[in-house]
Amino acid sequence: MKLLIIEDERITRISLSDILKTEGYQVFSAEDGEEGLNIFRKELPEVVITDLRLPKLSGMEVLSSVLEISPTCKVILITAFATVDTAVSSLKLGAYDYFTKPFSPEKLLSILRNITQLQSVLIENEELREKIQRLENSNIIGNSESMKKLVETISQIAQNDSTVLIEGESGTGKELVARALHNNSLRKKEKFVTVSCSSIPESLLESELFGHEKGAFTGAIKRHEGYFERANMGTIFIDDIDDFPLNMQVKLLRVIQEREITPVGSSANINIDVRIVCATKVDLRQKVEEKLFRGDLYYRLNIIPLKLPPLRERKQDIPLLVDFFFRKHKAEDKLMLLNHEIISQLMKYSWPGNVRELENIVERMIALSFSGAIDPIVLDLSETRKNSTTQNESFEQYNSFDEFISKKEKEILVWALNKSDNIVSNAAKLLKIPRTTLNSKLERLLPDYKYKKE
Repeated sequence: MKLLIIEDERITRISLSDILKTEGYQVFSAEDGEEGLNIFRKELPEVVITDLRLPKLSGMEVLSSVLEISPTCKVILITAFATVDTAVSSLKLGAYDYFTKPFSPEKLLSILRNITQLQSVLIENEELREKIQRLENSNIIGNSESMKKLVETISQIAQNDSTVLIEGESGTGKELVARALHNNSLRKKEKFVTVSCSSIPESLLESELFGHEKGAFTGAIKRHEGYFERANMGTIFIDDIDDFPLNMQVKLLRVIQEREITPVGSSANINIDVRIVCATKVDLRQKVEEKLFRGDLYYRLNIIPLKLPPLRERKQDIPLLVDFFFRKHKAEDKLMLLNHEIISQLMKYSWPGNVRELENIVERMIALSFSGAIDPIVLDLSETRKNSTTQNESFEQYNSFDEFISKKEKEILVWALNKSDNIVSNAAKLLKIPRTTLNSKLERLLPDYKYKKE
């Protein structure tokens, strides 16, 4: 770590320098404030130790100039003429610490050790933020040509504020792409706000998007800030724009053109500065031709189009995605349970639900693998079953994923108990789960089953 000592007393300056050099610090020194600032601008040390009373420039002036040049620099003030007022003033200006002469070298070394630890934590936090950023970006998984091209395009347009229209089937990852655009843009430190048009009733859409004033309608008991206002200075992602009502489309068009909104019940306009990213699960141009979507709005949204390929067109990415989802759900240790038969079934399937469906299947495999194996039958991929040797087997239809999981869990529990002479402790060892966990499952799923708790 670099240190700069600014001290007009020669003996104090030399003795401090020698002590600090012995401790392994890279030390620079100056005898007045002006010389000290010149050295600081050249070397940019992490710590400045300066006397308060100096020739040419005072310690306070040095403090202000140093923090203006490098706000993260730590400045320690020392003086033989300490007062409460000067101590308070220096700390208010941003000094890291303040102490009076004479002082023990150990006191200074203790402060420097604290600064070193603080710098280490700050560096670690910055590295963590970068890792999180890379993790968020890495959610766009794939080595196929189409995905490489998509990632390249995102990097090219992310810092452009133009409106983006993302086209892709349900489950292809349109929101992930929108977030990647935001996270790599100049607005990344501002808010990313998601709006799902399909989940907001048409009667509430205007109020949710643009906000409303108190008393604008029955139930409006206070002012409501809409999505656009919340996203100000950041990015607003409007998902399922193809479900946007025709009668509202002209209002959205005006917002895009004028960059201002008018809350319901108000006559005052509010200026907004947002980047707009929209997503559609259907061919929006076709909806324009069918008079179901305004052409002028479509051309305003379609400044930069991005097309996401369905999973069936990039099946070479399936092994990568499976590996990613196992790790995402903290099941790296179960990757070894995957075999050729399972991967083969996954590669043969057409994936109408795209990447979202694949993640659901991976979750199912993880949930049903606590017996130490993954039975390919749990994939329940109807298209692959048509060509498999189990073609004539009958399978129940389930109303939900939870119903499927409960049924399979019951079967596995019964199997484990039968193998263990109905002794819970032995069954828990067989399943490699805690006995308390097994007891909980038995009470919930098999309340009437007769077993021994030894």
